Amino acid sequence: MADELERPEHRESEPHLPSPTIWPFAFAGAVALILLGLIVSLTITAIGVVLAVVFGFLWIRDVTRDLRGEPEPVEAPAPVVVEEEEGVEPERYTRSKFLEASTLGLGAAIGGIVTVPVLGFAVAPAFVGQGHPDVDLGPLDSYPEGEWLIATFTSVPEDGAVSRRTAFVRNNGLRNEVPSFTIISNRCVHLGCPTQPQGPPGEAQDVETSKEPVTLQPTQPSGFGCPCHGGAYDIEGNRTAGPPVRALDRFEYSIIDGSLWLGAPYSVGSVEGQGADAIVTRYDAADPGVHVDGPEQIFYPYVP
Repeated sequence: MADELERPEHRESEPHLPSPTIWPFAFAGAVALILLGLIVSLTITAIGVVLAVVFGFLWIRDVTRDLRGEPEPVEAPAPVVVEEEEGVEPERYTRSKFLEASTLGLGAAIGGIVTVPVLGFAVAPAFVGQGHPDVDLGPLDSYPEGEWLIATFTSVPEDGAVSRRTAFVRNNGLRNEVPSFTIISNRCVHLGCPTQPQGPPGEAQDVETSKEPVTLQPTQPSGFGCPCHGGAYDIEGNRTAGPPVRALDRFEYSIIDGSLWLGAPYSVGSVEGQGADAIVTRYDAADPGVHVDGPEQIFYPYVP
């Protein structure tokens, strides 16, 4: 009869999952601190190493609790549920939801700590110190009215010869009792090659200024040309042939104590008229090969 007795069914014990813990996230934060310290400071790296050791030990201690035979922590008694109004379901946040939100927040913080300094070092130089210092091109007497001069100057004296630039300068005379100048950049707007005046050059001479000396060479151009790819421009810098996408860039200028000062460059779509009466379609400075007007301009990124 004993065989007829009901025997309790044998049930396999369900696998035990480790209790949720925040030590993995703390360990990841310490690793992120180590990476940040490698960029910023060795002191921060040392702090990150110490924290990684501590959090790693606590993480391993929690994971191996069952193997070491330690009793599971006793769960706190369930909180007393206060009945809400009939038909209104109270909003509840489980522990898993809290850990999920904490994980996402901590991951975002770690990502920010790691990526922001790297992006700063990689991107910031393109936006910092990108100004154009003013350059003294010498007294106005060095620029005869109606004549073109090739001015070669050092834009940043502390950088030496690597910062030497060239511009084509013409004194247009007076306009509304104010001296008028046309200052055209020699940089071709196709790929940046140095353009040359299409005319015979004269004898060069150095002119003393308040900063570095400027070399002035007279010329009688009928236009400007690029020897690299055949780009051609008229006397006002408008494109007449070849692959350039716009007119030659120009420079701002000012008159200070009887001297001509070169300012920042700017890009030009086209020029109508000549000399002091020229109407210039002006745009912010753009790199060579970049359209500044027409529908093509939308395909080019912002230049800092």
